[in-house]
Amino acid sequence: MTAGFALAVQPVAAETILTDTKGLKAAMITFKGADGVEVPAYYAVPEKLPAGKKPPVVLVVQEIFGVHEHIKDVCRRFAKKGYFAIAPELYVRQGSVSDKPMTEIFPVVSKVPDSQVMTDLDAAVAYAQSTGRADASRVAITGFCWGGRIVWLYAAHNAKLKAGAAWYGRLVGQSNPLQPKSPTELADKINAPILGLYGAKDAGIKIESIEGMRAALKAAGKTKCEIIVYPDSEHGFHADYRPSYNEKDAKDGFAKLLAWFKKNGA
Repeated sequence: MTAGFALAVQPVAAETILTDTKGLKAAMITFKGADGVEVPAYYAVPEKLPAGKKPPVVLVVQEIFGVHEHIKDVCRRFAKKGYFAIAPELYVRQGSVSDKPMTEIFPVVSKVPDSQVMTDLDAAVAYAQSTGRADASRVAITGFCWGGRIVWLYAAHNAKLKAGAAWYGRLVGQSNPLQPKSPTELADKINAPILGLYGAKDAGIKIESIEGMRAALKAAGKTKCEIIVYPDSEHGFHADYRPSYNEKDAKDGFAKLLAWFKKNGA
């Protein structure tokens, strides 16, 4: 039961959702990043596609714990809904976080440049297109925790992005050479409608920062973005393998995400 999940958040909760691969093609693959590095990724897509139709692409961006079993399961959930879902290992150049405690994860993640993540996500889209099983003109993105922040950044990076959903991603932060700007500082550059999904009881993401992002989006005229705050949820409320899981809000958020993607062309 615990195999493939992040060591840093053991034990795995009883509520953990396990999505099968029936009717899907799903596997670990590699694709070349812009610098030629082989980037591992997990993908899932419906095995049988309607004649003449290809599914939209959804980029699934990992939590701080990397592409472990929960992130793979999220990809399978999207594939069951008709998407080509792909989750790249975005720390591959800096080191593995698999089977590591949190004290060893932070030093790896702190070395990951935002610019590297953006180009690896671009390369993931290109890989999806290269398979002949995806419509890369319809790209959406979702991410959790560390990946939630990346959703906002990628929306400022990719002018062709159709939609995104950011789950409890950090909105402000200290600038440094590798992570030069926060989502709030990039609000005026957002290219797509982004749905933010946050918890009012999140100890690490204060309501003040959420309100600051809302104000920044409004000031920039980004009226198609929306942030929902669930009053009873804490950080990680979608992570069904962790004690922070809130089934009601997680299911509501995912339903809203699917409707958001459909509404916005993805």
